[in-house]
Amino acid sequence: MSDVLEEITPLSEKDCFHIVDRHKAKFTYPLHQHREYELNFVENAPGVKRIVGDSVEEIGDYDLVLICSENLEHVWDNGRCVSQDIREVTIQFSPELLSGSLMAKNQFSSIVKMFRDADHGISFPLHTVMKVYGVIDGLASESQSFVRFLKFLWLLYVLSVSDYKILSSSSFSHAERNPESRRVKKVKQYINDHYTEQLRLEDLARLVGMTPTSFSRFFRLRTGKTLSDYVLDIRLGFAARMLVDSTKNISEICFECGFNNLSNFNRIFKSRRGVTPKEFRSMFKKNKVIV
Repeated sequence: MSDVLEEITPLSEKDCFHIVDRHKAKFTYPLHQHREYELNFVENAPGVKRIVGDSVEEIGDYDLVLICSENLEHVWDNGRCVSQDIREVTIQFSPELLSGSLMAKNQFSSIVKMFRDADHGISFPLHTVMKVYGVIDGLASESQSFVRFLKFLWLLYVLSVSDYKILSSSSFSHAERNPESRRVKKVKQYINDHYTEQLRLEDLARLVGMTPTSFSRFFRLRTGKTLSDYVLDIRLGFAARMLVDSTKNISEICFECGFNNLSNFNRIFKSRRGVTPKEFRSMFKKNKVIV
């Protein structure tokens, strides 16, 4: 893993969660990771670059992200933001807070799935943020701790049934996606083991005993991506991880991750990540703190 700041959160064993509601002129906290789950809300900071794993996005007036992995690097970088009154509400809670038999109940199934997806970091659309804005806005000032916890549970539920977006790639974050069928797992494992090689549709279909046409349709139905798009995302994820964790030059990384053309690699990386490989590496280097 990257040598990044390991945050020690102020969450105590007697608290269900820790919440901080602050106003500031800029983001100063470096690239970091922590064991606790974190829901982070940012208001009035258009132009800020949010980095979660290998996801790099410029946020608008509102941003809401959930991170449920102790090994997923993340940071909010000032970027092009000129706002002098940024509001940030951070809620941190232990992975053990909602666990055991309670989470096995049907009523919590969507929250369980959301936590699993948030291994890669997830962001929520504006219409969902507006739906829960009132709760986030008043959560820190709620005087009754039990009521605050009930509101927090409602907040998690509403977010869990929304159309959130997964941020970091699995090959960068070293986290698996949701439980899948045996055939999909077999193909994905094969791709992870052979992503540097030429991967042919016919060979992968034969691996699970299907015709190429049937397999192509099956894979897209189960993953939401075409095979070529999935392989491309896996290669880009490994490339992003190498950009962060190694000192290899970009040309070496390009060819070691299965790309056979440097200019094509640069173009695809920027189209999928929003920055060039060189810019991506620089952003992580700027925000990294050696420990």
